[in-house]
Amino acid sequence: MNVRLPYLREKTAKLTTSPGVYLMKNQSGEIIYIGKAKNLRNRVTSYFREGADHTPKVASMVSHVHDYNFIVTDSEYEALVLECSLIKQHQPKYNILLKDDKGYSYIRISDDAYPRITAEKNKEKPGMYLGPYMSGFVTRETVQEVNRVFRIPTCSKRFPQDFRKGRPCLNYHIQLCCGLCRGRISQKEYGETIQQAVSYIRSGSAESVQRMEQEMERAAENLDFERAAMLRDRIAAIRKAGETQKMFDADVEEADVLATADNNGSQCVSVLLYRSRRLFDKQTFFFHEEEYDGAALLESFIGQFYHGRSDIPKHIYVDVPLPNAEMIEQWLTTLAGVRIYLHTPQRGTLVRFVQLSKNNAAEELALRAGRTAKEVQALQTLGTLLGLKGAPLYIEAYDISNLSASSIVAGMIVFENGRPLKKAYKRFSFPERVMPDDYACMQETLRRRLLHFVQQDGDEGFNRKPDLILLDGGMGHVHAVQPVLEELNLSIPVFGMVKDNKHRTRAIAADGGEIAVSQHQAAFHLLTQIQDEVHRFAISYMRSRHKKESYQLELTAVRGIGVKKAQKLLLHYKTKENMKHASAEELARIAGVSESVGAELYEVIQNL
Repeated sequence: MNVRLPYLREKTAKLTTSPGVYLMKNQSGEIIYIGKAKNLRNRVTSYFREGADHTPKVASMVSHVHDYNFIVTDSEYEALVLECSLIKQHQPKYNILLKDDKGYSYIRISDDAYPRITAEKNKEKPGMYLGPYMSGFVTRETVQEVNRVFRIPTCSKRFPQDFRKGRPCLNYHIQLCCGLCRGRISQKEYGETIQQAVSYIRSGSAESVQRMEQEMERAAENLDFERAAMLRDRIAAIRKAGETQKMFDADVEEADVLATADNNGSQCVSVLLYRSRRLFDKQTFFFHEEEYDGAALLESFIGQFYHGRSDIPKHIYVDVPLPNAEMIEQWLTTLAGVRIYLHTPQRGTLVRFVQLSKNNAAEELALRAGRTAKEVQALQTLGTLLGLKGAPLYIEAYDISNLSASSIVAGMIVFENGRPLKKAYKRFSFPERVMPDDYACMQETLRRRLLHFVQQDGDEGFNRKPDLILLDGGMGHVHAVQPVLEELNLSIPVFGMVKDNKHRTRAIAADGGEIAVSQHQAAFHLLTQIQDEVHRFAISYMRSRHKKESYQLELTAVRGIGVKKAQKLLLHYKTKENMKHASAEELARIAGVSESVGAELYEVIQNL
């Protein structure tokens, strides 16, 4: 606990209610957090009040606050501008800070007799280098495009040493390579191609096309029709390469597309930059916020990413609505000197580009976490769909299965980080009932499971609190278990999985009705996988239990073998095959009966 809290509370009680910025400092005077407020007294008071329910990050920050300063502004907008400037200047420990994974990249033209064009991370190899470029993505895409357009070889052959040593590869036959290995292209002619490629990289497609069109006309005038045809095809390839990247509508020339992804307390913001109606660059930034809020993360990110810049595109697209969108638009407009628009697309073509940026963020996180992007995105989509604070990383699902009043069981499965955690699966059995009651059994199952968590007397799986509980059934099952949560004073999201007539998850049962999931593809596939798995697990337990009970009944038909002795035998031998391999003497010893009863038992078992 912070011993300075009484002083900080007393100071804050006298604070102004005007808008402004506050700067939290530690004992050595270092700024550790900067925030803005519409009402300084209310906002700062929330940090120091008694019994405050802070997130771990905020609680840690408050514990280190020795004092704070503040700067009053005339409006919340001015506070936003000042906050962005101060965060950029001081980089406080507890603010969300931009951390990207980017280094410099280069385009290398090798110094061989027949040069190659490659993307490089450094300048260690001999040759001519273009760059440095801030984006490795742009560098790789540029090299790939220029090699394709100018049909430059990308194979491992060495020239001229490997001329005519084998047939041309597939790239030659599909028009992706000039077939240098055939030995029919002179070094001078190939060198001109490389020069055109370098010019294309340096000046872009428009100027390159203009120069090549002039050269094509000269070649045609000189009756060099073969060269003119080659240049014609190259111009067409450049134009086609440009067309394939025209991913926006014709009226949108420049834009940034921002989207977030979250995985186990780690977040990624992906920024796709479109310039001249084509994808120009991709940048990714990583964060670690225990309490994930996509809108809050993006607002803080935008403040730092665009601060001090004037080259801001006219349109910025984000994947979630921002609470302060209008104020942020005003600030960006002031920075850029032209009107800037902030959008959250809901339909049409632009939704696909936002989804593309989101997919990129999920892929980057998945790469770091050793998981697939589909798993990351499925959990995030599911969390958003159900209105959870973050992605549900630890999910428990339950299903009741019964064949008769004597064979009713429950299965519990666990999905951790989007994958089955089979070591945490559990099985539940119930006393014989006159009539099977799924609701009562589900209620009893959850009570037994959650009591282990409350009392912390179970194994590692039982002692862990799930982020989400899913029940194979509708609102009836959800209502049946809600009293258990209230009784144990637990706050855990509980939803039902509603099936269609093909036994597929069609909706999620919630208090406000059903939530359709079929249009949310990533979440739909995850829920279907969970529902199929919990159903399989529960029904397999029910069948094995029913077989075991039938086998036990056969054993009790032997004189001197009651229910307890039959159970003792089944527990010892586990399987029917193990029991069949046992001798009469061994059976008698395990069951604790005479040799004559053991012999009779042996005969019965052999005939089963």
